[in-house]
Amino acid sequence: MAQTGVVRRSTRQRTVVRELVAELDTLSSAQDIHQLLRSRGESVGLSTVYRNLQALTEDGEVDSVRNEAGEVLYRQCSPKHHHHLVCRSCGKAVELTGPTVEKWAKDSADKHGFTDVSHTLEIFGLCADCG
Repeated sequence: MAQTGVVRRSTRQRTVVRELVAELDTLSSAQDIHQLLRSRGESVGLSTVYRNLQALTEDGEVDSVRNEAGEVLYRQCSPKHHHHLVCRSCGKAVELTGPTVEKWAKDSADKHGFTDVSHTLEIFGLCADCG
């Protein structure tokens, strides 16, 4: 059962999208994933790729990150809460855990009376290969 409480049927398209994302070592856009699938001979439409990436994200199988330009990028990640260090040039992503960030977010929420708080944090720069 999906985290959203919705039972999703497994489709060939969802399987090929899931398998491709699992192979990637960089954050990739839906368009990039679509192109890679097409280059492998898969007949899957761009809207189907978007729909399946959204479902996989909602189910916690794929992580999504919004880059500095506002584009959503995807990658298979650890299911634990984490943050990303992302290369602006090649898209390489490193998972980070940050107890200091977690404490700051909780303290800030408490100070202002917020509950049921969530957050995301992405740090952008150039990796050693691109810098």
